Amino acid sequence: MRAGYLQFQPVFGEPEKNIEKILELTSGKNFDLLVMPELSNSGYLFSSKSELEKCAERVPDGFFCKAILNLSKEKNAFIVCGLAEKEGEKFYNSSILAFPNGTIKLYRKIHLFNEEKRWFEPGNKPFEMYEITNKVKVGMMICYDWIYPESARTLTMKGAQIICHPSNLVMPYCQDAMYARAVENRIFTITANRIGKEINGGKELFFTGQSVILNPKGIYLQRGSVDKEECIIVEIEPEMALNKKMNEYNSIFEDRREEMYKV
Repeated sequence: MRAGYLQFQPVFGEPEKNIEKILELTSGKNFDLLVMPELSNSGYLFSSKSELEKCAERVPDGFFCKAILNLSKEKNAFIVCGLAEKEGEKFYNSSILAFPNGTIKLYRKIHLFNEEKRWFEPGNKPFEMYEITNKVKVGMMICYDWIYPESARTLTMKGAQIICHPSNLVMPYCQDAMYARAVENRIFTITANRIGKEINGGKELFFTGQSVILNPKGIYLQRGSVDKEECIIVEIEPEMALNKKMNEYNSIFEDRREEMYKV
């Protein structure tokens, strides 16, 4: 299976320009599954609700969402992409899973980070597993969800073989912490981070790039650059994530003792 990430620097508040950049970076690329960064349509560093209102959109009817669906159909591939979503008067930091047949699945970020709590509602949809090509099962989580092991474990226990992880990482920990998420769940992880700097409202943020793909044994199949826009595709064997045995005597699921985990 060909799976990978797209790492780029979204133009703040310009969904049309961001789609243009995505189309440019995916031109000539062949893949079965591609993961793109968090808030790919909008950029990250908001200073007002009016800025968010300008580029957030409804799913699946918004301009950006439709463009991702069109790309999915054109490539005959599954695409996970983060975006700013509007539903009624509420805004969510969301990700979509686009199917080539036009189906779309939606996840809303459960664990909001820092000032995201000023702009977005906490996610109201649970972690879910979805079946894509060749019965491969994937799940979505977004950026700061990584720091809660329950996020990846829940997706794994629901059957996911690949965790798709759109991100806008600013702390230096995640790319290394994903080693633990992959090993403790014996699962593939694809973290698609953004690059660059945003300055808005007297504040600035630097994003760490270095998107990563890990296999169930904790091997880094790919680690992206710090500051380069790129679309990287690797060959993976999703069946590896079906084997939850550590050795002849240990299985990460069978050995769980839930009665001892109560707090």
